[in-house]
Amino acid sequence: MTVTTAGTATETAATPEATPANPVLRVAPASPADAAAYFGASLAFHADVSDVAAALSAGGDPGFVVLDSRSTASWDQGHVPGAVHLPTALIPEQAGHLLDRSVPVVTYCWGPGCNGGTRAALALAELGYQVKEMLGGFEYWAREGFEFETWQGRERRAADPLTSPVDTDDCGC
Repeated sequence: MTVTTAGTATETAATPEATPANPVLRVAPASPADAAAYFGASLAFHADVSDVAAALSAGGDPGFVVLDSRSTASWDQGHVPGAVHLPTALIPEQAGHLLDRSVPVVTYCWGPGCNGGTRAALALAELGYQVKEMLGGFEYWAREGFEFETWQGRERRAADPLTSPVDTDDCGC
């Protein structure tokens, strides 16, 4: 930028644009191509609770196995029906006995505040398994009103209207 002062022209550095007041835009959004790559990759690594439940309830072989990576005490509190119980710490020594490497695995732990499902997915991937993590974990499985098993039998809670549509199975997403 050229500034003229008292008849003398001088070059000055361009003034950087002011930081937007909106904290959402303080860091600019990614380009559409970068966003598509990122979100496409995210779907390759994650499955949501509703999609897992729909696949399991459709009957027949869903094409994947669900793995609960929590402790035995947590498993006893409740788990996805038909899930395999394999705590993360035991994956290296027991996965080969419990899982077929040709069948994708969907891991979960407690919920969004826990990275146990992520750690389990990493451990399985390092052993050569195809793996996805179930977003929301057991917390959202129960909060969305899906049936779960405990050591006492099957249970189902009413869906939380903050996590699941009240009058339909389809959230529209």
